Amino acid sequence: MNAPRIILSSAAVMNEGMDQPEVERQLSIAVRLWNNAAPRKGLILIVLALIWEAYAHYLDDTLLFPTLSDTLKALFDHIVDGSLFARTWTSLQVRLLGYAIGIALAGILTALAINTRLGTDLLETLTAMFNPLPAIALLPLALIWFGLGAASLIFVLVHSVMWAVALNTHAGFLAVSPTLRMVGRNYGLRGLPYVLMILIPAAFPSILTGLKVAWAFAWRTLIAAELVFGVASGKGGLGWFIYESRTVLDIPAVFAGLLTVILIGLFVENLVFRLIERRTVRMWGVQS
Repeated sequence: MNAPRIILSSAAVMNEGMDQPEVERQLSIAVRLWNNAAPRKGLILIVLALIWEAYAHYLDDTLLFPTLSDTLKALFDHIVDGSLFARTWTSLQVRLLGYAIGIALAGILTALAINTRLGTDLLETLTAMFNPLPAIALLPLALIWFGLGAASLIFVLVHSVMWAVALNTHAGFLAVSPTLRMVGRNYGLRGLPYVLMILIPAAFPSILTGLKVAWAFAWRTLIAAELVFGVASGKGGLGWFIYESRTVLDIPAVFAGLLTVILIGLFVENLVFRLIERRTVRMWGVQS
C-alpha cells in the first residue's frame, strides 16, 4: 500500500530537481540599447561622420571638400560671432510663417473637399494644376508681385507646403473606415465637428506624413529662394549665408551652413515630430 506513495514522492523529488521553464529573462544592456532607435541612429551618424572625415583627408582639397573637423570649427566660429544664429533665425521666422499659412489653407481646402462634391472637384483640379509646378519657378512672379522681401519668400513657401499637406490629408480622410464615419453620423456630427472629432484623429498618420513632407519641401524652397535673390527685408537668411561664403571661397563655412540645415532637420524629425506622434497616433491607438 505504501509503494505508490513512494513512487509519487520520487516523482515529486525529480520534478523539484528539474529546471523550471524560464518565464521572463532580463535582456542584456547591449540588446536593450540596440532595441532603442536613438543608439542605432547615433551609430549611423558616427559612421557617416567617419566616412566624411576619411574621404576629406583622402581628397586633401579644402576648396572642394573640407574635413568634418574644419566644418565644425567654422560652425563654432560663426555661432560665436552671432552671424550663423542670426541668419538661421531669419530663415526660420519666414519658414514658420509660410508653413503655418500653407497648413491653414490646406486645411480649408480639405475640409471643403470632404464635405462637398464641389470641394472635392476643386481640390483635385487645383492639385493637378499646381502640385507639379516647382515652387521656385514661381519666384520671378513673386518678386514682381510682392517685391524683394519676405512676402515673396512666404508666397513660394505656401505653394510648396499647401499641396503636400492637402493631398496627404485628403487621402487620409478617404481611408477612414465606414464604421467610424457611421458612428460620427449617428452622433449627429456634421461639418467641422465631424472633421475635427472623427476624420482628423482617424487620418492623423497620413496628416503627419504630409506635415513632414511639407516641412522638407519648405526647407528646400526657402534655401533655394535665398540663394537666388538673397536678402529678405534687408536681412539675409541661411541660404544667403551659404551663398556669401561660397562667393569668398570659404568652403568650410558653406558646409557649416549645410550642416546647420541637416541638424535642424534631425532635431525636428526626431524630437518635434516624434513627440507629436507619441502624443497623438500612438496614444490614440491608430498606429503601433
